[in-house]
Amino acid sequence: MKGLSSMSENNETKEISDRLLFKVKNVYDYAGKEKLLDAERYAGEYIRFMNRAKTEREAVVYGIEKAEKNGFKSYQFGDKIERGGKYYYNNRGKSLFLFSIGTEDLEKDGIRISAAHIDSPRVDLKQHPLFEDGGMSYFKTHYYGGIKKYQWTTIPLAIHGAIVKSDGSILNISVGEDEGDPVFTITDLLPHLASEQMSQTMSKAIKGENLNVLIGSEPYPDKDAAERIKLNTMRLLNEKYGIVEDDFISAELCAVPAGKARYIGFDRSLIGAYGHDDRVCAYPEMTALFECGGSPHTLLVILADKEETGSDGGTGMKNDILTDIIAAISDSLGSNNAAVRAASSCLSADVSAAFDPMYAEVYDSKNAAYINRGVVMNKYTGARGKSGTSDASAEFVGKIRSILDGAGIIWQTAELGKVDAGGGGTVAAYIANHGIDTVDLGVPVLSMHAPFEAVSKLDLYMTHLALCAFNSNTERFFTVLCFSLQAVMSLKEELSDQSFVPCRLGWLWIHQSKNRIEL
Repeated sequence: MKGLSSMSENNETKEISDRLLFKVKNVYDYAGKEKLLDAERYAGEYIRFMNRAKTEREAVVYGIEKAEKNGFKSYQFGDKIERGGKYYYNNRGKSLFLFSIGTEDLEKDGIRISAAHIDSPRVDLKQHPLFEDGGMSYFKTHYYGGIKKYQWTTIPLAIHGAIVKSDGSILNISVGEDEGDPVFTITDLLPHLASEQMSQTMSKAIKGENLNVLIGSEPYPDKDAAERIKLNTMRLLNEKYGIVEDDFISAELCAVPAGKARYIGFDRSLIGAYGHDDRVCAYPEMTALFECGGSPHTLLVILADKEETGSDGGTGMKNDILTDIIAAISDSLGSNNAAVRAASSCLSADVSAAFDPMYAEVYDSKNAAYINRGVVMNKYTGARGKSGTSDASAEFVGKIRSILDGAGIIWQTAELGKVDAGGGGTVAAYIANHGIDTVDLGVPVLSMHAPFEAVSKLDLYMTHLALCAFNSNTERFFTVLCFSLQAVMSLKEELSDQSFVPCRLGWLWIHQSKNRIEL
């Protein structure tokens, strides 16, 4: 009898523990075979996107191409916006607004906004970049965003960007990515002579003014010519692109890591690439808009520029284009602009710092994001005393929590690091400043802001599913999901009051209301 009593107590304790205490979830433990296959397919598509879009300009070109294939048409301010319409606004080729008009009352339902940025830390060329020294030619640079300067030396670099010539014509440049292309590099001091350099702090060991990109060493044939190396480099550029040195003044060129995005690990569970921050969230925003159609809500996807430098300027989130877009939608449909903004909500889709056990001392392990634990919700970002944060309300966090749980999304919460360790922010604050409920949601990243970052393919896929759920969810938290039979059977023990019906191709639809699961 004592054994039976002890077993009963253990079962009761487990039941109470399961019911009351938070449980860490690894996506691999909850994803069935079909879900894993879907994640693998999605990761492959994302890798192809990353190989095409290493700059904000290239991401905009990709976004417009996909938008037009999905029935979106170009919008200019003053155009009529209609119910059921799908539009995109190209802001100077460097940021993009995609919006589809639903059937719900705008003043009551608002606009479902998801916002990410498509710029990434890099090394920009100065306006007078070309010079020669020591028998070699270089581009002078000014780094863009928060980088560790030493990480950008001695790696292969590609040159991307646009050159606007004096006649107004635009040249799009990409050198260093294709087979047979040359690459470029920033040199570093050999260790044999680096005793003084290596005694300095990391921030001072490599000077910003020394981040010069090596681009050539062949002299112009005329031995009497001045600056023969520079002249020969300029000659080659003129022959290939028809440019002169003055054209650099009206150019936007940058050096980014050369090479392809690819899987990391024997198990191929991680994806390594330049620029996960924040194209790893921009891509799910687009796919959630294009692939998860049929939403009754009005949806708006924002792909913003300049986040890495403070979101200022004509293509950053601090400008008024968001309010202009909302006003244009409201006016076209006869709705009150202020009422629409007040009813709107936003997921600021940006990355979070993944816990790195090699540097555990800077993280709060109880409130850190972990690889393979799903999409990350950051209630607040900012630095130290929550400086620069929008700090989402508990009510809105609760709503998003209900949406994610209702859709079967594996998710986690996190802060960037320990309170006094530092911090950072994103575009959330600038959207929230318009009176729009906003919270950060995104992918945990290892080696953030490095030339080669790492993410989990399952966290990436969970982010896509989370944005789909946000786009389609109703105010009563009514969600439609599609699971494979295997996935449903794996969840069967965790669900109650359930009914399932088969649909074509072996998929099952589950309709979930606020209170119970039903047909």
